[in-house]
Amino acid sequence: MEKKYEKTKIQWLWENMKGYRGKYLIGLGGTVAYNILQLTVPFITSLIVDMFLTGENAAENLATRRGVFFGLVIAMVLITLLRTGIVYGTCILFEQVSQSVLYRIRNYLFRKVQRQDMRFYDTYRTGDLMTRLTGDLDAVRHMIAWVVRTILESLALVSATMVYFFIMDWRLALSMLVIAPMIFVVIILFKRRVGPRHKALREKMANLNTAAQENISGNRVVKAFAREDYEIHKFHECNEAYARMNEKTSLTWLRYFPYMETFANLMPVVLMAVGGVFLIRHEITMGEYAAFSGLVWAVANPMRNLGSIMNEFQRFSAASDKIMEIYYSEPTIVDAANPVDMGERLRGKVEFRNVSFRYEGEDRNVLDGISFVANPGETIAIMGETGCGKSSLIQMIPRFYDPVEGAVLVDDVDVRRMRLYQLRHNIGLATQDVLLYSDTIDGNIAFGDGNLTPEEVKQFARYSAADEFISKMPDGYDTIVGERGVGLSGGQKQRISLARALAIRPSILILDDTTSAVDMETEKLIQESLRNLDFPCTKIIIAQRISTTKRADRILVMENGRITESGTHEELIAKRGYYYNVVQLQTGEEV
Repeated sequence: MEKKYEKTKIQWLWENMKGYRGKYLIGLGGTVAYNILQLTVPFITSLIVDMFLTGENAAENLATRRGVFFGLVIAMVLITLLRTGIVYGTCILFEQVSQSVLYRIRNYLFRKVQRQDMRFYDTYRTGDLMTRLTGDLDAVRHMIAWVVRTILESLALVSATMVYFFIMDWRLALSMLVIAPMIFVVIILFKRRVGPRHKALREKMANLNTAAQENISGNRVVKAFAREDYEIHKFHECNEAYARMNEKTSLTWLRYFPYMETFANLMPVVLMAVGGVFLIRHEITMGEYAAFSGLVWAVANPMRNLGSIMNEFQRFSAASDKIMEIYYSEPTIVDAANPVDMGERLRGKVEFRNVSFRYEGEDRNVLDGISFVANPGETIAIMGETGCGKSSLIQMIPRFYDPVEGAVLVDDVDVRRMRLYQLRHNIGLATQDVLLYSDTIDGNIAFGDGNLTPEEVKQFARYSAADEFISKMPDGYDTIVGERGVGLSGGQKQRISLARALAIRPSILILDDTTSAVDMETEKLIQESLRNLDFPCTKIIIAQRISTTKRADRILVMENGRITESGTHEELIAKRGYYYNVVQLQTGEEV
């Protein structure tokens, strides 16, 4: 369903031209000027023909008024040079404005995407967003630089020419305009057919980009399962669908082009037939006929170009719909109207009060009636089978999502009343699925705090037991990490991710199975470091290993979105429930 916005597409473009509107208006004025100047050469030509070639006193004028003749010829040359200069200048202005607007909109869109909430990323595919930031924006630039200019150029040229024609002979001018309604009928039919196809073509492009992006990001999985041929075939299908739609869209215009070309080419025929009769009857002069003949293209060409203009406008329309959807989108998770100022550092108390949550579009709760308290400095471990809601629970704390019932409180304040920056700046998050940037190891660890000194970076790497393997690398902390951490083992990436989470000295540290890929000895070193941090920190840890959970101040066991067990290691063993069974499975001993 097409979304409606307060501003039209043209108003939206004008809004983004702020600061460049003067240049654009000068460019539009120049476009009108040089198209009006198009009339001067045929006008001068008609004077030369009547005065020096076919008029009654042509021979006498040529002999006695040669200065006028050469003056008219020089005027034609000078006006042509002036017109060329204006065209060159306006093209530069249009290109400067279009590139500046493109730069502004792209930056704005990227900022908008950055500040969206998790529901936004759950809805939009990466490839689709990339298409909006690239190909769709190029259609917008083309609209500013070419389509608007061409429309104005055509209107100015046709209007000025027809006024000139009516001044010379209104009957001949009117006879040429008889063809115009037929051309407009063809254009309307073309618009109705090509508009939906441009929208479909844009969707095919988004699917193609998505297929490429997912395949490149998941190339290791593809190779691990030897699915190259399958992925090549899948991409081929997307590419073929795009090519077919592209071809169908292009052929749409070709089906209407012969009619446009035929009607446009009828104008010289009308001129020859009607104008010839008027000339034989001496109702127009040869100079006037020459002027009509020299300017018939000024009416025929713009009408011939209407198809291309409409085609590009429909392309812009389809692209701008997608861009404006993001441009005017607003995140649902934002700062409250009057947020509570929590200061620079939080104490770290976390409380869940009867929290229930479901993802948008789902009819079943992922979390149901969750309640617990983590006091400042405590370590809370969360355990449960896959899909029980552990990861969803921890995403409530930094407000990636808001609960549908109940409340999440930090330092006794509902997180919905806190400033997002203050809340999230005090939370260190490390997940099992690690994303490292194409940067140095130092840059990845210091991602959350760009003011860290090299020694501080090393200190946090020691906390996560990463300093030893980093120091052995040829370039140490200056080693460039490949995209998503290519070149590092899973355990190494997890340790760098943990160092990055610790580097902001968070009041609340959230670890989602962060040590699952490290060996037992390294995990022991990490656990020891986490117990002896040089700053106060509440730790909420999702883990499956008993070696990680048994030293926690409290362990929560989750099943089907509910907390079914809560207590210390010893207390849960005594209950002989889920936790007791996990301990038996992992240790292989009767407890």
